[in-house]
Amino acid sequence: MRDKDMTEKILEAYDDVFADIVNVFLFGGEQVVKEEDLEDASPLSMYKADGELHEQERDVSKFWRRENTTLSLIGLENQSKYERDMPLRIIGYDGAGYRAQLLGGGGRRYPVISLVLYFGERPWGRVRTLRDALRMPDTRLEPFFNDYHLNLFEIAYLTDEQIAMFKSDFRLVAEFFTKSRTDPGYTPSQAEIGHVDAVLKLLSAVTGDDVYDNLTELPKGGKPKTMYEAMRIRDERNIAR
Repeated sequence: MRDKDMTEKILEAYDDVFADIVNVFLFGGEQVVKEEDLEDASPLSMYKADGELHEQERDVSKFWRRENTTLSLIGLENQSKYERDMPLRIIGYDGAGYRAQLLGGGGRRYPVISLVLYFGERPWGRVRTLRDALRMPDTRLEPFFNDYHLNLFEIAYLTDEQIAMFKSDFRLVAEFFTKSRTDPGYTPSQAEIGHVDAVLKLLSAVTGDDVYDNLTELPKGGKPKTMYEAMRIRDERNIAR
């Protein structure tokens, strides 16, 4: 399970991919966040419960900085299945980011933003806000309750226009999940993959099919350079199974 969690994160940890995801989902494809303005943040944070310290870990998180000013801390969370408690997890991650600012003393405060990338074939379930996840037995509490919503993006349900906005390898990943749902017989792109190992490892981790992992080492040496080549080899190996 630990290995699966690690391989899911590799592709998005690249600055070009991380910036691309943020630019498409937060800024409609406008090239606002630059690779050189990103800095890795520690994915680990601690919280106390039942009198003991516990560790929580984001998938990928980076500071967006410009001219020595921190504009935001942005985290990405990958989900292959629906999780009802996702709002509680995200509020924990974001709260740790704000708590770190308090512990850091003075200085300019900045927003903490989390994006949930859902790769499942079925639509995400009903829970998209903290309110959805809770039982509110007395509606008189409503005016005093601060809700919290997920920045949730269903990768397999992106439009062709959204997919076309991506400039990095994530475009090939998004196309794979969308077309696998709507058109299993589609012809994959022949655009060259920049981060071959990372793309294939992400597909392996999210789909649960280790055939993608094995594509990183071809029988005659080398690696597939395009999704078209990778999917062709995948199909040949699946037939041979």
